[in-house]
Amino acid sequence: MRLPCAAARTASAAVLASLVMVAACAASADEELRVGGAVVQLDFDRRAFGGGEGTILEWVRRSADIVSRYYGRFPTTRATIRLVPQSGAGVHGGKTFANPDPYIRVQLGREVTAEQLLEDWVLVHEMTHLALPDTGDAHAWLSEGLATYVEGIARVQAGNRSEADMWAEELRSMPRGLPEPGDRGLDHTHTWGRTYWGGAVFCLLADVDIRRRTQLRFGLQHALRAILRESGGLATDWPIERVLRTGDAAVGTQSLEDLYTQMKDTPVTPDLMALWRELGVVPEGGSVRLVDDAPLAPVRRAIMRGS
Repeated sequence: MRLPCAAARTASAAVLASLVMVAACAASADEELRVGGAVVQLDFDRRAFGGGEGTILEWVRRSADIVSRYYGRFPTTRATIRLVPQSGAGVHGGKTFANPDPYIRVQLGREVTAEQLLEDWVLVHEMTHLALPDTGDAHAWLSEGLATYVEGIARVQAGNRSEADMWAEELRSMPRGLPEPGDRGLDHTHTWGRTYWGGAVFCLLADVDIRRRTQLRFGLQHALRAILRESGGLATDWPIERVLRTGDAAVGTQSLEDLYTQMKDTPVTPDLMALWRELGVVPEGGSVRLVDDAPLAPVRRAIMRGS
């Protein structure tokens, strides 16, 4: 049947609009990955990133696998990851939510390369947030400090980063977490350095102390697995005291609770360089040299080896 010209144009426009909608939906359709016992739903525009869909999927799967290896499973049974295109290259940052459902939003450069994704730390950091109960804003240092500390170790354990590179970053960055004049302890000093690297200092001290008290049998990794198992992770609200008590009970020490008592209201400045020397981590140019006969070298190896 032949349509009048106006009707034909209307019909053609409708068909074209439908085709555009179909193409747009196909380009931005969700992708489901199964990793570490979880279903990870990836929401992104396939046309937005120059590296290609396969590279993006590999990055997300690799990051989820790194976190799953550290915790023994992925922190949640389901999670959604939304990739928001940004100008330029690289991974620009992320944010993690738990209510009403586990959700991670990552800002990703349109020109991001496969090499940048292979070396990325952001998605592992954000996924790690899913494993700790919400302890409130006053204790953000625990959430951010754990994610900062765990990210490096988890990537080493999975073969995604060298141990020397991880320790070199700690030597460069961890001093930023030490107290400055006017500091009132971790619970009351919410600067960037104290929140991220001050929390990471707490984690390093706890990890070493647990390994020493248990003759290398347990470490912070065991405590964190127990906290995840008992709480269910970020969707749960727990007082920080319960979080630390649960971790300590799992490893048979009071390392977490004792450190919190010392550091929550008072600025504590540990001698990090002396600790690193005892662990067998010696600065050498822009990197480090690992010394296997140092007094606490067995502790360092146990932390890196994990469970």
